[in-house]
Amino acid sequence: MRLLIVEDEKRLAVSLARGLTAEGFAVDVVHDGLEGLHRASEGGYDLVILDIMLPGMNGYRVCSNLRAAGHEVPILMLTAKDGEYDEAEGLDTGADDYLTKPFSYVVLVARVRALLRRRGAGTAAPVLTVGSLRIDTAARRVIRGEDEVALTAKEFAVLEQLALRAGQVVSKPEILEHVWDFAYDGDPNIVEVYISTLRRKLGAAAIRTVRGAGYRLEAK
Repeated sequence: MRLLIVEDEKRLAVSLARGLTAEGFAVDVVHDGLEGLHRASEGGYDLVILDIMLPGMNGYRVCSNLRAAGHEVPILMLTAKDGEYDEAEGLDTGADDYLTKPFSYVVLVARVRALLRRRGAGTAAPVLTVGSLRIDTAARRVIRGEDEVALTAKEFAVLEQLALRAGQVVSKPEILEHVWDFAYDGDPNIVEVYISTLRRKLGAAAIRTVRGAGYRLEAK
């Protein structure tokens, strides 16, 4: 899942990005409303965390412009303001949820996951079944046969990308794009490291390498 944070308080933005990355999300951060609108308009994000008080263009206008252009990406608004009027204004522009600063990080993560579940409710089952594997995307649990398999957040995110297209080849760049982030400039072979770890935990035959193309999760 790819998230975009549009927040001009750089310390808060970095803190949120680190925490959400540790949860298994790929996170991009911008600090300006105009840049946020440009990035969000390009598509490819599963959710936008949008501050209201931004330089360049405020969050209300970013949100209303996205909705006017037909973008349906879930938007969670953040603001230091408080009061029913501000909340109503944010929701009237098309935001899906609203969180007032200061807020609990645990609450923010819960709101993010709830919005993502709501978005996928009509398009994808929360539990993906591939052979003997059951992958609960809401609870973030993996069951193989009768046993639960303990995965890190990144391992789960890689497996989820493969499971969403089970039986199909998923390329290394596609996994990098959805599991890491837009600005990732590290070794792309990191994907191979996580594939190797998943094979040790799920069985060597669970993930097949298609030379020159990518990886395929197979029903076993």
